Amino acid sequence: MSLAVVIIDRTHCCSHNERIIQHGFRMTQARTLKPEEYTVETEPYYEPIGSEIEVFEAAWNNQLPVLLKGPTGCGKTRFMEYMAWRLKRPLITVSCHDDLTSSDLVGRYLISGGETVWVDGPLARAVRSGSICYLDEVVEARKDTTVVIHPLCDDRRVLPMEKHGELLEAPDEFCMAISYNPGYQSVLKDLKQSTRQRFVALEFDYPQAEIEQKIVIRETSVDAETARLLVKFAEMTRNLKGNGLDEGASTRLLVHAGKLIQSGVDPVAACTSAVSQALTDDPEMLQAVNALGSSVF
Repeated sequence: MSLAVVIIDRTHCCSHNERIIQHGFRMTQARTLKPEEYTVETEPYYEPIGSEIEVFEAAWNNQLPVLLKGPTGCGKTRFMEYMAWRLKRPLITVSCHDDLTSSDLVGRYLISGGETVWVDGPLARAVRSGSICYLDEVVEARKDTTVVIHPLCDDRRVLPMEKHGELLEAPDEFCMAISYNPGYQSVLKDLKQSTRQRFVALEFDYPQAEIEQKIVIRETSVDAETARLLVKFAEMTRNLKGNGLDEGASTRLLVHAGKLIQSGVDPVAACTSAVSQALTDDPEMLQAVNALGSSVF
């Protein structure tokens, strides 16, 4: 599978107020890059919640793979962008799904111009270029697919490419990272012990209230009081986890709501559209979450 990374602007991972504006309009012309050419050029905004930066850096220096686990929207992907910038390595991200095959990751033969040519998949590209390969929500992929990363995640650090008759040895700069949400675990969608015990694990959660308020302010430019109320609303929804909601409001959803509010949308309407509707379709739960938003704002 040949991947291309399309970037709207080179600061896509920065905050809302740092995106490039020309002549009063947002830039809309996309650039197309090969995955191994994609580097995070501008420092992404990231607030540490523990020693995750030091642990990841030490793992990378020792050629150890890294597992990120935590709820959706808590900053795992932003953390990976930050570490790619910090380590000055290209970042190749693969969003895993049920139909992802090992050939999608490693590569396959394709017909091009009447000839059969080998096309590397994103995993092979990452190994060849010494990039960071990030498999997002890895438990969504089939178990027979994720087994292909095993030789890269132990002392061998090799990628067998059986269809191409090649064995790729990973350079020291290559890093294998995966993530998943433990809250969605089930018998059918769980990470095998043979996979998880190859990794250094980092656990993520929603930040403490003060840090989360700081993030919301930085990402949306809302005032401190609005940020405080948004975080309070989020904490109320998180208390409903397991009591009608699978997940509470993530930091990502608070940023969405904050951007709507900063654009002039009524806070209650912003919380309904950006948070409540994103959390549930159940009419009774929707009414309950909306009531929480109304009580806060």
